[in-house]
Amino acid sequence: PPRCGGAGAGPAERAGRAGGRALRSRRELRAARLRCRRRCRGQVRLAAAGPGAGGDLPFFGSVLRRAGCVRRCEEPLLGAASRHRAAEEVRADFQRRVPYSYLQRAYIQLNKLEEAANAAHTFFMANPEHMEIQQDIENYKTTAGKVSLIDWEAKQHMEDYSAGVRHYDKEEYKLAIDFLERALKGYYSEDEDCQIMCEGPQRFEEHEYLEYKAGLYEAIADHYMQVLACKHDCVRELATRSGRISPIENFLPLHYDYLQFAYYRVGDYIKALECAKSYLLFHPDDEDVLENAGYYEGLLEGTVDPDTIKPRKEAKMLLRRHKLESHLLQVAAAGLGYTYTEPNYWNRYGARQDEHSVPSSISSEPEDGPRLSLAKKPMPKPDRELKEGGPLLYSDVKFVYNSQQLNGTQRVLLDNVISEEQCRELHRVASGIMLAGDGYRGKTSPHTPNERFEGATVLKALKYGYEGRVPLKSARLFYDISEKARRIVESYFMLNSTLYFSYTHLVCRTALSGQQERRNDLSHPIHADNCLLDPEANECWKEPPAYTFRDYSALLYMNADFEGGEFIFTEMDAKTVTASIKPKCGRMISFSSGGENPHGVKAVTKGQRCAVALWFTLDPLYRELERIQADEVIAMLDQEHLGPSEMNINPKDEL
Repeated sequence: PPRCGGAGAGPAERAGRAGGRALRSRRELRAARLRCRRRCRGQVRLAAAGPGAGGDLPFFGSVLRRAGCVRRCEEPLLGAASRHRAAEEVRADFQRRVPYSYLQRAYIQLNKLEEAANAAHTFFMANPEHMEIQQDIENYKTTAGKVSLIDWEAKQHMEDYSAGVRHYDKEEYKLAIDFLERALKGYYSEDEDCQIMCEGPQRFEEHEYLEYKAGLYEAIADHYMQVLACKHDCVRELATRSGRISPIENFLPLHYDYLQFAYYRVGDYIKALECAKSYLLFHPDDEDVLENAGYYEGLLEGTVDPDTIKPRKEAKMLLRRHKLESHLLQVAAAGLGYTYTEPNYWNRYGARQDEHSVPSSISSEPEDGPRLSLAKKPMPKPDRELKEGGPLLYSDVKFVYNSQQLNGTQRVLLDNVISEEQCRELHRVASGIMLAGDGYRGKTSPHTPNERFEGATVLKALKYGYEGRVPLKSARLFYDISEKARRIVESYFMLNSTLYFSYTHLVCRTALSGQQERRNDLSHPIHADNCLLDPEANECWKEPPAYTFRDYSALLYMNADFEGGEFIFTEMDAKTVTASIKPKCGRMISFSSGGENPHGVKAVTKGQRCAVALWFTLDPLYRELERIQADEVIAMLDQEHLGPSEMNINPKDEL
């Protein structure tokens, strides 16, 4: 059939074209608005208000002329406003790049694998928690050969910044300078665009528009404060990767921080001093950069007057504007009843991540030259002191490895947490209560199409036991061993507050026959338990949809009669394996749930791998509801004199 034209095109091709048109028209809409608003800014300057009666007329006259200019420019290009007004849900879908998910499927149907891979990658960059898309990308790499993935919605200034940092880390300073300078130019251009786009329609959050009865100045203030808040937040917008909530901390100042040292290393001391002074606009008390600036001034002594070298104008202007915006927002909050809290836009937690020796002279590297951050970027300070090595509480539990031996932080490996007999009994319970897709929103293969996942919760086990569908003693065993695991974790990591269950899940994953040849995927992709792992940015974003309230995790294994299925820890790059653990009956791995412990599971290629997965929280607000209900069932059973399973876990056995 013909490949062009509406009548002859198949459903996939029509869907692909429609998706492409939707994305293209959205970009064209933004470009047209930017072009018109920028042109009218230049053509109609806002006049200053004069004194006395009618003194405000020149100002409001210029406002009216600019509004007319924008309308006359936009209408021929865009038509009536109703033509391109989209519902909030539609705008949110575009923000989350949902059209690329549909576009990927259309390209698959058309057998355009490279385009499908790029569409999937573009969607995944804004939705890193989407395991199915991640698996799709891995499949494209296998079926389409070498695929160079392209993010079709990439922010160019962000791409240039990342490239500059990569060259900096490789000590390729000239290339680093080229990319970082390009990133700065792009940043300031995007900042201007962001400011202009904030001048569009705003929502009056506290008022119904048709019933809005505010006076002239209250109405103007209401609208302008929302515009101003939008403009003020452009700093955060430009520092935030697509699909994230949290920005790269200290993003704009970091450009100047990298540049000041890069220029020093290529011998351009004037530019080095200029960038150091630009950085100090944001952080005037940074001791290292203050010392660097002094050192550069010494190198220039006798050739250039250091006082003639000023911070960059664009940095100075942006910071001055940002401070004035902040002042106006705070004035509005005090005088007009707004609620406003000024964020820390230039948080100095963000720092260069280099390990270079500290150079200190032109010909060698003595001790008094420019200083850099000599360690990797520190992890955020936890709200508790990290400890480990506390008592294991039970005489039969065997210590195997600690954090240091597992090449990480807050990790422990233990054996004999449960016995061989208890493993067998728990396995029998599992076979009677598990359902395919339980715990995975009904998806039987949530992480890989090559394995089937089945699961069950503690409450379900107890209900089945109470109803006589499985032996009650065996059902209670699941409850008791999970409590034993919780007490061990709480004690070993020496937590000074109660550790609560966040989620408890008995899960088995089974290799599907006929689908194991040439597997290159994981049973569970590399992830962290309380943040969104971003390997490219070397970050873990602690924000929804991650389970940000989780503090500790544990996996208690039930068997070893399968192939593959090793548990692995990696670096933040999700590639460099730091520890690999082979499951067996009674073995338990426990660790803190944050970005310091990325982990995953290698493919199960034969047999069935079963474990009790446990996640814990220190916040009682996030206690597992089913666990609370299970506690009530246990209390009821105890009242009926149906005692605990033969677990020997009462406190008399503590060491």
